[in-house]
Amino acid sequence: MKSFFKAVAVVTVFSVCEKFLGFLYRIYLSRAIGAEGVGTYQVALSVFGFLFTLIASGTPITLSRLMTKYRAEGRHDRVYKAVAAAISYTLFIAVPVCALLYLLGDDLSFLFADKRSLKVFFIILPGLIFTSVYSVLRGVFWGNKDFLPYSIIELLEEICMIIVGITVITFMHDKTSGALGAGIAVISSYILSFTLALIVFFTRKNKLLNPWSEFKPIIFASMPVTAMRTVNALAVSLISVILPLRLIAAGSTESQAMSLFGAAAGQAVPLLFIPTTLIGSFTLVLIPEISENYYRKKSAALKCDIEKAVKFTAVLTCLFIPVFFVCGEHLGIIIFDSAECGKYLVASAFLMLFMGLDNITTSILNSIGCEVQTLFFCVAGGVLMLASIWFLPAFIGIYALLVGFSCVYILSTILNLILLGKKCPEKPKVVKYLLSSAAITLPTVILGVMLESLLTNFLGLFFTFFVCSAFMCAFYGLLAFGFNLISFEIVKGKTKKILFKTRKA
Repeated sequence: MKSFFKAVAVVTVFSVCEKFLGFLYRIYLSRAIGAEGVGTYQVALSVFGFLFTLIASGTPITLSRLMTKYRAEGRHDRVYKAVAAAISYTLFIAVPVCALLYLLGDDLSFLFADKRSLKVFFIILPGLIFTSVYSVLRGVFWGNKDFLPYSIIELLEEICMIIVGITVITFMHDKTSGALGAGIAVISSYILSFTLALIVFFTRKNKLLNPWSEFKPIIFASMPVTAMRTVNALAVSLISVILPLRLIAAGSTESQAMSLFGAAAGQAVPLLFIPTTLIGSFTLVLIPEISENYYRKKSAALKCDIEKAVKFTAVLTCLFIPVFFVCGEHLGIIIFDSAECGKYLVASAFLMLFMGLDNITTSILNSIGCEVQTLFFCVAGGVLMLASIWFLPAFIGIYALLVGFSCVYILSTILNLILLGKKCPEKPKVVKYLLSSAAITLPTVILGVMLESLLTNFLGLFFTFFVCSAFMCAFYGLLAFGFNLISFEIVKGKTKKILFKTRKA
């Protein structure tokens, strides 16, 4: 247990640093190239993301799970064969895809609502090969529970993108050129992470063995995960193409449509993923433990781990909901100088709970062999998403995206929780905890609204945001303790243990 929390702490520290730097960089991009430039860049990145998902998204988690399974079964020789098979399989697809797309050239312009995005896409495209192989090596780190090098590489990748991005964009003449500079930064960071991961892989005395016998397990085990994530990425790519077109059809100009899309998808949505990102480090360390307990048939430990993951997710995400609901408009203006982004944050605040729960439960189900079921849930949500962005922009504009996201995450969360209850020998008990965590956000929101209305005229946006956020977080924490959602005895016990060690030293 001590090693578990140590690993969580290491991953969390590096992840928070990485995401914070990325957050600052996104603020810089929004101010340097504007919402329209961010929209242009975001569209290219969405299409690239779809290709990466199609090629390699299912391989890391599948490889990690197979490595855990082989070691649990005592078949250590198959581990390095599986690694070699995963790398070979990824390269076999990524290299021809890149070559084909470059040959097609301008014929790909039909994929982009704005042709400027095509130029950004071609800058990023070679990174498909580098980041696909890196994703496999990342799966090796997960399978070996070797989280420190992975965390360091991710942080250095982010730093590289920021340094290159700021340097290049500074010398660009307009916002369109700035989007190209952002693309150059992305490809540079992918090359760096690939190089570092390869060096670490071999210095850790890993090796590659004959992959032939492991192609079938890798391909067939990764296909459902890849298909599920491909559906998600396809939906994102289609959204980046269809939604601006539907906004234009509803009466917006091309420039207005890209600005609205940039404010929602490029500015607001990444902020909504902050709780999920913080949960990511906990998930990264816990998922191998869950997978190992499942294959070793440790039912009680499996139930405990799942409850721990879901409850942690609920408390953390619900902590953010009042902040975004009450102060979302302040946040959009402070960070991006965008009132439109702020309004979107307020409307979307409740969704963060379902985003976090969907992420954690899908990861758990995939780690215990339920990839096909989660794929089905994903497809069902994707259909509802596409229907929303096709039919609703004429009535509610950019908020059609929020309706679509709500359909995806709420449906997937409910179905995932039902499936978890059926798959686990000892059924996890989390529903009452989830309802209680959500319920105490209401009095916290009421407190926040009163404070915000009192303080805005005296303190201004910036200080009002921080004061209200601090009071709401503290109030939510007190309610969580009061309703026993967070155990005071555990905190008290941990504090006594720390004090005892300090005195003894």
